[in-house]
Amino acid sequence: MSKRSGDVATVSGEAAATAETAQQTPRGRYLATLTLAALGIVYGDLGTSPLYAIRESFLPEHGVAVTPDNVLGVLSLIVWALILVISLKYLVFVLQADNHGEGGILALTSLIMPSSRPPQGRYRLLMLLGLFGTALVYGDGMITPAISVLSAVEGLGVATPWFDPYIVPVTIVILIGLFMFQRRGTAHVGRVFAPVMLLWFLTLATLGIVNIVAAPMVFGALNPAHAVTFFLNNGWHGFLVLGSVFLVLTGGEALYADMGHFGRRPIRIAWFTLVLPALLLNYFGQGALLITDPTAAVNPFFRMAPAWALYPLVGLSALAAVIASQALISGAFSLTMQAIQLGYAPRTQIDHTSTTEIGQVYLPGINTALMLSCIGLVLGFGSSTHLAAAYGVAVTMTMTITTLLFVVVAYEQWGWRLWRVLPLAGAFLAIDLAFATANLLKIPHGGWFPLVVGGGIFILLTTWKTGRRILAERVAERTQSLEAFFRRLHDHPPVRVPGMAVFMYSQPDRTPPALMHNLRHNEVLHQRVVFLSVRTRRIPYVPKAERTVVQPLGHGLFQIQLHYGFMEVVNVPDALTDLHRDGLRLVPAELTYFLGRETLLASKRPGMALWRERLFSIMSRNARSAASFFGLPPDQVVELGTQIEI
Repeated sequence: MSKRSGDVATVSGEAAATAETAQQTPRGRYLATLTLAALGIVYGDLGTSPLYAIRESFLPEHGVAVTPDNVLGVLSLIVWALILVISLKYLVFVLQADNHGEGGILALTSLIMPSSRPPQGRYRLLMLLGLFGTALVYGDGMITPAISVLSAVEGLGVATPWFDPYIVPVTIVILIGLFMFQRRGTAHVGRVFAPVMLLWFLTLATLGIVNIVAAPMVFGALNPAHAVTFFLNNGWHGFLVLGSVFLVLTGGEALYADMGHFGRRPIRIAWFTLVLPALLLNYFGQGALLITDPTAAVNPFFRMAPAWALYPLVGLSALAAVIASQALISGAFSLTMQAIQLGYAPRTQIDHTSTTEIGQVYLPGINTALMLSCIGLVLGFGSSTHLAAAYGVAVTMTMTITTLLFVVVAYEQWGWRLWRVLPLAGAFLAIDLAFATANLLKIPHGGWFPLVVGGGIFILLTTWKTGRRILAERVAERTQSLEAFFRRLHDHPPVRVPGMAVFMYSQPDRTPPALMHNLRHNEVLHQRVVFLSVRTRRIPYVPKAERTVVQPLGHGLFQIQLHYGFMEVVNVPDALTDLHRDGLRLVPAELTYFLGRETLLASKRPGMALWRERLFSIMSRNARSAASFFGLPPDQVVELGTQIEI
């Protein structure tokens, strides 16, 4: 996966397109604008890898000497990793698998799932794989701001050892400022994203060209034979280096996640015309420097710059690192919102930071958790080298899962023949598994951290999904079918009172529990009653024409279903504003909303393990209230509570 969470980043700035417009075929000035904007959002992660990738490949503990042959071997591995994984796998193939224009591992998982029934059998296994890949995004994602900013600030230590004691404190200050800024929204910084990253990639290319002049033999790395020779000459030590080479790929999943905001064409144009050439030139430049001066291996990126340019380069690197981190943070917000809408995470506060961009959201709880995690990682690991030793384990697993899911889409959705699918799957899986195996060796050195975080989040996601299903079954036991309710209404008509009541319930074929409680305790029914259910479909956006489905039930009762995509935030009053259909006219200010509030009790009834039931109960108590989540006016809400054993 990418350094950021990847699975689904948001777009910043005036140049960013919405999901709908991005999927149109862009041309001319609009295409140029999208391509430039993609530099700041899509390629922030890949663009900051030169800060540490070459350096980590020649660490003394790897046992690989800084010789011309080894330098060419590492460069060849980097070149062909970028070509085969980024250029071929993602840009040519994976970008074709879009879920109504949206990309990312969670969107890809939703694309595979059957829409008419809960996933069973192998579909359930695929869903769990996709969910696990999503959870791993958070694990490695927490490292991204820490390693990016820390590696940039460490450039000060190249200038003079006097800065060494201040590197960690300065990094923490930058991180705190970065996370504090989030509440203002990414649009404020979006205007400088693209220009800064354009300058960054031009700087990468310039530094590379200046150093290549001293050793143009580095272009020989284009020959993959050097990669093969590297493994033959270094054996096990060469395989260890593969875990560091993988650092050049950690932004790959970002390409897929951002497809919905830019479309395929701008992302591909930006990569092949600027990003890939700039990265290759910089990596070649670092290789040329190591051939002429092997002692520069301690920090080859900053050693490429002349003394007068070192401080400006550190400043520019810090800006680029912040942009890469910003992409991860925004992506985590978007990913969490998707998980909530798809029913895998409890409701939490979601603030919109833009009136025009649907994906620009701010989640205070997630922001605080990421900030504390990043600060803890900087304090705990102390250097970007130590962080790099822990980085990449979860990313490689997510990339492998993406390959598996893509193969299923190609075979089942697109109808590709096995003779076409199997060789492609075998080639990509061989690369993914090679990188994954090399990164597994990092587990004792800190690679356990993203796995523990990812595993913990996976438990939370599956516990919430399973718990909500069990809770729905328990609640349904206390309700009755609509047919039974209408018979009761006919045989024992209650007192009808003026007004319109809206009873919210997720099961449209059952009587809302809040209605049953109201009849049992108050023995009255409003003159007009709406049964309202909210459905999240496995597509990112639902057209407004398909948002509302109204069905008259008779006796002054109506059933309304609101449909949303997993990239949208629900707002019930907005959806009901001036709704006039099938004899029903709704004025949101005149409605009274009745909601059920359940107090959960862990029990030994069949369902989940007792510890998971207690965990689900804790998550439920800390979830955002339904009234707030659905945007209901507090003074128009009536909540009726009950205790339920799960």
